[in-house]
Amino acid sequence: MSIEEYLANVDPKWQDALLALKKVIDENIPEGFELEMQYGMPSYVVPLSIYPNGYHCKKDTALPFIGIAARKNHIGLYHMGLYGSQKLLHWFEEEYPKHTSTKLNMGKSCVRFSNPKKIPYNLIGELVRKMDVQEWIRVYEG
Repeated sequence: MSIEEYLANVDPKWQDALLALKKVIDENIPEGFELEMQYGMPSYVVPLSIYPNGYHCKKDTALPFIGIAARKNHIGLYHMGLYGSQKLLHWFEEEYPKHTSTKLNMGKSCVRFSNPKKIPYNLIGELVRKMDVQEWIRVYEG
């Protein structure tokens, strides 16, 4: 499935919010990351041309950074930098309540938005800008 097909087939309840989230990421993602379908969702990755080691020693899989997906009960923002960098995670946890009235709902790298009207797009844009390709590779290789 292509990115366009994925986005066209999102539940209408989530479609506008997911498209807005993608737009914010597109406008703020540092140079070098590429958008592709990975793990069944649109994903921003470090391409193999930059990081040929691949992901988990899989030479044919680009290093994932951010994925976005519409699930049954939420929109998921999968930001691997939040999982890999305690500093970035702490910053995000501190900033989140300043940007939205909803409680932060997240797993290790997944931020779940169950109310499409309460997504803090400005905060997400800032989060996306905080880690470039080289820093993400350093964190990943950690």
